[in-house]
Amino acid sequence: MNNTEYGEQEMPDKPHQNLAIIGHVDHGKSTLVGRLLFETGSVPEHVIEQHKKEAEEKGKGGFEFAYVMDNLAEERERGVTIDIAHQEFNTDEYYFTIVDTPGHRDFVKNMITGASQADNAVLVVGADDGVQPQTQEHVFLARTLGIGELIVAVNKMDAVDYDEDRYREVVAEVKDLLNQVRFNTDDAEFIPISALEGDNVVEESDNTPWYDGRVILEALNNLPEPEPPTDAPLRLPIQDVYTISGIGTVPVGRVETGILNIGESVSFQPSDVSGEVKTIEMHHEEVPEAKPGDNVGFNVRGVGKNDIRRGDVAGPADDPPKVAETFKAQIVVMQHPSVITSGYTPVFHAHTAQVACTIEAIDQKINPASGEVEEEHPDFIQSGDAAVVTVRPQKPLSIEPSSEIPELGSFAVRDMGQTIAAGRVLEVNEK
Repeated sequence: MNNTEYGEQEMPDKPHQNLAIIGHVDHGKSTLVGRLLFETGSVPEHVIEQHKKEAEEKGKGGFEFAYVMDNLAEERERGVTIDIAHQEFNTDEYYFTIVDTPGHRDFVKNMITGASQADNAVLVVGADDGVQPQTQEHVFLARTLGIGELIVAVNKMDAVDYDEDRYREVVAEVKDLLNQVRFNTDDAEFIPISALEGDNVVEESDNTPWYDGRVILEALNNLPEPEPPTDAPLRLPIQDVYTISGIGTVPVGRVETGILNIGESVSFQPSDVSGEVKTIEMHHEEVPEAKPGDNVGFNVRGVGKNDIRRGDVAGPADDPPKVAETFKAQIVVMQHPSVITSGYTPVFHAHTAQVACTIEAIDQKINPASGEVEEEHPDFIQSGDAAVVTVRPQKPLSIEPSSEIPELGSFAVRDMGQTIAAGRVLEVNEK
């Protein structure tokens, strides 16, 4: 069996990691991901060759790895298949799923609501540009969303002639940034790389004789193993609902927590319909059960295509997902042109749901670094502020407190075409 067939077969013998690749849009995230997929045999040589040819024809030689990612992103957006194996790659220790494709139109939203939360992250910082506002935003989010370990890839070393002093400057900048958001810099590993040339990604580079640490692949293999949330109740946010001839209605989504079993009675909330699971399919094969991290299509007896929709969450019929009348949340305002006051109604993106929600009250303003309460019931909050707010969804929304089910306890807040805040749910007042 060669590596390139991976994706068609399961890798049950290896633990799974969700990996976020974060950082500024121009700092080479796509190239790094393409390079990792290629070097681990997850993208066949001929596909890279084809993209290389296209890239050269368009006068973009060297962009072939980024091309791989962008083309896969487009294929996925057209909804070609249920299987997102192309975002996965295999190392000696783990199989990784990349949370969101870098360069996606709205990375921040996807980092929160995409393929669940990442366990760990690679922060890509261009050696030429150093820390940018977007770098800060992503680090802030990683911290808010409870990312464990951070691998910092100082990329584009080729653009600064592999200069050790420049590398040290960028490392110092990033350390300052991590300290600002209370990210433990001892948990961060810094690696000078060129994703384009392949330096220190999979093999040690002769261009950085002054560096004697691990390369990216080793650092990934050395990440701590995440605890799978199998003992939590089943929660499976629905991404799409298909009608497949011969089977019927097939909701598709990713198991966030718990286990989905054939024969089990499941409830979809907030649509409030339930039925018995007849079949579960993963990677085009029927399976008896699905665990956290599995992307599946499943058929439920007695549930029609119009009964459920994207944004619903499936859970056990005897322990159904919560539906919020209101909820309390801690939010961090990243960017807003003016101020946020009570009555403001932006769109909340939580797991696969998008629902307009009104901020009914600003309960407390919090110091974002220390977490201490600065002010009770402030009149407004603005960019850079953290706060506890009371939120009322304008239509039914299923979410969970992040202390109970963190995978369904975080959200992004969007307005005017941008992500203005991110947060996590503290408590849910059910309907």
